[in-house]
Amino acid sequence: MPQPNVCVLRAPGTNCDVETAFAFETAGARAERVHLFRLLERPELLDEFQILCVPGGFSYGDDLGAGVVFGAQLRGRLGDAIGRYLQADKLALGICNGFQVLVKAGILPDGAAGWSSDVSRPRETTLTWNENGKYTALWTQLKVCSPKCVFLKGIDTIDVPVAHAEGRIAVRDRSILNRWRERGQIAVCYTDGASAASDSPLPYPVNPNGSLANIAGLCDATGRVFGLMPHPERFLFATQHPTWTRNGRTGEGDGLKVFRNAVGYFA
Repeated sequence: MPQPNVCVLRAPGTNCDVETAFAFETAGARAERVHLFRLLERPELLDEFQILCVPGGFSYGDDLGAGVVFGAQLRGRLGDAIGRYLQADKLALGICNGFQVLVKAGILPDGAAGWSSDVSRPRETTLTWNENGKYTALWTQLKVCSPKCVFLKGIDTIDVPVAHAEGRIAVRDRSILNRWRERGQIAVCYTDGASAASDSPLPYPVNPNGSLANIAGLCDATGRVFGLMPHPERFLFATQHPTWTRNGRTGEGDGLKVFRNAVGYFA
């Protein structure tokens, strides 16, 4: 199987880059942790990678809002390189703060189709403070809602932990939600395993942040750009789950499937 090159793009305040690189390597990729400043010096460096991942953490201390500063640098100074990358047959993933960065940069929800390096261009969606107003860390279950997303191929439900304060998806206009559904862009939603899909948020802690329509992650219309608030890199092994002894979990964790799918795309 071809071994894709992964750029795990970190910035001041990123703190999940080591385990995210390890997740890709465990799945069979070649991962390199690249500092944002290095990419700012040589934007053409991005052309050498087949997968771009912005991992979790608190980039720039979440000053001005989670992902805002990091996102502005991608959209502004790296605008041409990002635009070229999105047009190619490559993958992009944002996890937690990385999802916030992709949204604040304008890379999500529409990928190449909606990309613009104009920093003054308004966004129609954002990730904002959890409904409870607190940093929240707990385990959640996700339901895959889109058949398009490359990273979710063959997955129905997945257990993954969340750890964030600004994970609630909000939109400028409710019609945006219908457009996402029509294009298959709602990738994963929080679920209790029983409730049918609904526009009404499920109660805490099933929906840990009060996100619109229980959305936990979005992809672009091609399925090649994906962002989610939960952390799949924190569940690579069954023994990382808090109930692994009671439920007899062994072997791989659910999160590793996400990274295996990314690597498998280039097979």
